[in-house]
Amino acid sequence: MARRPLPRILSNGSAQIARSRELARTAADSATDVLHPLITITRGLRRLASAGRRRWADTPKDKRGPLLFLVASVVLVVALVPYGPLLAVIVLMAAAAWHGRDRTPPAPEGPDESQTKRLQSLYEALVPYFSIAEDPAPLFAHGGDWEKAFPAHEFDGAGRITHLAVRYPAYFTDGEADSRARIEQLLTAKSGRGREYRFEWDEEGNQLTVGVLAPLPTDIAAQRFVTAPGETVLGFTDPTHVHRTLPLTHGTEQRDVPPVVWRTGIRSTEPNLLVMGQPGSGTSTLLRSIALQALQYGDVLIVEGGGTGEYACLTGRDGVLAVECGLTGTLASLEWASQETERRLIAANHARQSGHPAPDDTRRPLWIILDRPSAFAHLAAADGRQDPQSLLQVPLRHGRAAHVTVVVADQFDSADALSDAVRQHTRARVVLGPATAAQLEAVLGAPPPTTPIAQVPPGRGYARLGSGPVHRLQVPATPDPYDDATSDADRQAVLALLPPRTTPADAVETVATEAVVEAAVAETS
Repeated sequence: MARRPLPRILSNGSAQIARSRELARTAADSATDVLHPLITITRGLRRLASAGRRRWADTPKDKRGPLLFLVASVVLVVALVPYGPLLAVIVLMAAAAWHGRDRTPPAPEGPDESQTKRLQSLYEALVPYFSIAEDPAPLFAHGGDWEKAFPAHEFDGAGRITHLAVRYPAYFTDGEADSRARIEQLLTAKSGRGREYRFEWDEEGNQLTVGVLAPLPTDIAAQRFVTAPGETVLGFTDPTHVHRTLPLTHGTEQRDVPPVVWRTGIRSTEPNLLVMGQPGSGTSTLLRSIALQALQYGDVLIVEGGGTGEYACLTGRDGVLAVECGLTGTLASLEWASQETERRLIAANHARQSGHPAPDDTRRPLWIILDRPSAFAHLAAADGRQDPQSLLQVPLRHGRAAHVTVVVADQFDSADALSDAVRQHTRARVVLGPATAAQLEAVLGAPPPTTPIAQVPPGRGYARLGSGPVHRLQVPATPDPYDDATSDADRQAVLALLPPRTTPADAVETVATEAVVEAAVAETS
């Protein structure tokens, strides 16, 4: 059967609606321009009438009679004078036009005195970097004009720079990282510390654009995100390099926020994740958020090296294979995970050779989440046992084909204890908490697009997926629900995402045995 085309109103209805809205907006603007004198006179008449009513209300009652007599006399004189009514109407319209004018003070053109001083100070500070003695017409010179160097600038209510465009000479070495770093450090110090700046270098046009970024929202609680299987929300970022938004619920409000989505699976180019941060930076919060999202479609194995009970809420839940806090249990669980990865690879290979799809048990995602595995490395070395990280080589190298994902989180002071396999096969990277530019570049493989600040909220950092751009990141609030410091709203949000608890096999057998015994006793009696 031939496919019937859609009606024209359905195929290009959106374009017609947009064109109609544009025509209506243009007509409204044209009508406003044409009727502007009439609108001004009407506004003035309304103001004159209001002033007359206020004057009448303020006049004492014993003087209202003479006032009425005076007004009537003026009206009579105007009516008797030749061309009096016409002149009265002209005077009234002129007074209405005068009182109906727009009294909004015009916006000041250009910066004020304090802003001019700040721009001049910034210009003088850049002179040693953007000028040389051989330049016959320097753009930057002591006592020079800053207006040519700063073609665009904006200030906030406190008088600090929020946007600045800087023109620099063509001989400036903008292709060298050290030269850029010096300029960025100077602009950060002179424009106001404690804020995040984004620097965009236009090497072709010899122009630098400085912008102040708004803080990322920290009030996003844990919830079910609208994602597909194989997608994990690491956090939320700016809409600069992300062309996707997720609908979020915050109390009774709903809003769309751009996320940082990490894709896993057999077609993922960065199937494993490494998270680094300082103590209290929110690495455990991120791992807890990832675990809650992974439990929707797969199984989770958690290894906690800190021994603080951050994942006690997941113990015994459906899909949680184990939550290990000791060295012996960690070695046993990771050894099983390595063997399970090999089993899945062999089963999938046999199925492909036989021309059959892979078995279902090999396609269910398996997540191995390790929080501070370096702590076990010291314990294993002290006891002369195997380092648990050595058991991650097979899942890290071949886990993608077996639907096995590894997530590792550790602290900067223990970065040297991470194994080479963890460093080489975790192409998705996240850094949380305060960190220097050198630390960020060492972990992410690229410098951050903004200036790092010293004081950041928990869960705030940067993320980079593979060779992609570096994103600012704010992890959704996913605290430990068993912690007394957790607020009731966040505790209920996390508890609502937890799967139900699994009934142990021995408990099921005990219940069945008790039921058989009770039935036998009932028959005997």
